[in-house]
Amino acid sequence: MKIDTRVTVLGHVQRGGSPSAFDRILGSRMGAEAVLALMDAKPDTPACVISIEGNSTVRVPLMECVERTKEVQANMDKRNFDEAVRLRGKSFQNNLNTYRLLSKLRPPSTHFKPTSHEDKSRPLWKKSHRNLAVMNIGAPACGMNAAVRSFVRISLTKGFRVLGIHDSFDGLVKGEVVPMTWTEVQGWAGKGGSFLGTKKQLANDVGVGKIALKFAEFKIDGLMIVGGFEAFHSAYQLSEAREMFASLCIPIVVIPCTISNNIPGSDFSLGADTALNEITDICDRIKQSATGTKRRVFIAETMGGYCGYLATLAGLASGADAAYIYEEKFNVLDLKQDVDHLRDKIQNAGVQRGLILRNELANENYTTDFVNRLFSEEGSPVFTTRMNVLGHMQQGGYPSPFDRNYGTKMAAKGVEWLSEMVEKFTDSKGNVRTGNADTVVLLGMLKRHLTFTPVEELAEYTDFDKRIPKEQWWLKLRPLLRILAKHSVVSYEMEAEMKNIDEDEDDEEGEHIL
Repeated sequence: MKIDTRVTVLGHVQRGGSPSAFDRILGSRMGAEAVLALMDAKPDTPACVISIEGNSTVRVPLMECVERTKEVQANMDKRNFDEAVRLRGKSFQNNLNTYRLLSKLRPPSTHFKPTSHEDKSRPLWKKSHRNLAVMNIGAPACGMNAAVRSFVRISLTKGFRVLGIHDSFDGLVKGEVVPMTWTEVQGWAGKGGSFLGTKKQLANDVGVGKIALKFAEFKIDGLMIVGGFEAFHSAYQLSEAREMFASLCIPIVVIPCTISNNIPGSDFSLGADTALNEITDICDRIKQSATGTKRRVFIAETMGGYCGYLATLAGLASGADAAYIYEEKFNVLDLKQDVDHLRDKIQNAGVQRGLILRNELANENYTTDFVNRLFSEEGSPVFTTRMNVLGHMQQGGYPSPFDRNYGTKMAAKGVEWLSEMVEKFTDSKGNVRTGNADTVVLLGMLKRHLTFTPVEELAEYTDFDKRIPKEQWWLKLRPLLRILAKHSVVSYEMEAEMKNIDEDEDDEEGEHIL
């Protein structure tokens, strides 16, 4: 082919570096489950492997894993690669299929408008008069661009025209809606922020009537919204207004993308993993900055609004002594107890540095400055304190591999759903019209599966005032944070469930993501 090539063997470099926040948290969760498994074990209990599927910790019999590993190698030796892939499990199959989908396909010629509707040389023109639109709503978060890239390319390969809506609803009302091409999204997966432009606004604030008129003007047949809590809330508002505006009766899917991870219907949001890595890295640097300074405690403030996800998970990843959040009420006596705990660790356990995290809206009165002053006063002369407000640097940086992969696969599954809904609800006149509540959905990962949940159903489980779900899975990790910081009088409940290695072969409930 006469192409200048170079070969690079990465080797053991791949094993080095600082562990990511995900690896640290995963190690802590699996280590705790391993201890509980040993405590639960009886003489006849089979050996097990602690594993994770999606966001669920599971225990799998060890010998089943060993036999499966041998089967994979045997099929590889026989060059029976399809069976080897199947034996690797659904997670591996999904990753491989998505990779093949995006890497092997080329820009389809059918996304160019033919000279006439009767042009028989365009086999996909049957769908090419359909418009799928994509927009970002909410604060920028890493993973937005990866999701948009996947949406654009897969929609084009399916024969749809793709419309990019710039600057959220404001851009839609102003007519900033442009066709998107295959090459336009080249390299977007590895970029942070939002190339489409995004704003924190709600549909009702802009005007649902204005939005409906623009939907009709641009003939939008399906919409994907990638964004934060405002994206979910706006989709809910559009769903409620369907009876008044026919142009809103189209399938709409929301991809949760916010560092706060405060959207109901999903255990993880795009951008949260990158933000956790940024916070953990900053905390590591803060602690390292005091290597030559003995007996110092750092008070750091994280973002997240009323949601304490970032403070809790970052605390678990960075080895914090405490993390104060809105969901878990605390008072001045709790703060004093933590001061005494830190003083005891420094005086009697040889610890030289401490770390306290506080969510930005954890408490109206016990502010970060108040906590800093309290620890400084009550901890003197045993230790001194320093305060750090991390700020918007938590949103920046390049998307983590997890967020790139997650965004790509979420958007791919969202396009599949939109394609099915457009085909299902096209009437005899060629219009896409649906009033069903289950056609405005949020795509999220719930435990071990990607699941579409109607936004009207999720509204019942949402605190719209505080912008958080009423139930949050990560709160069960709070005791583990306290245990690892050597706090006493806490308990950690078993999280893992027993399963067989073949248990998911006939599972059609959803799709594995990790």
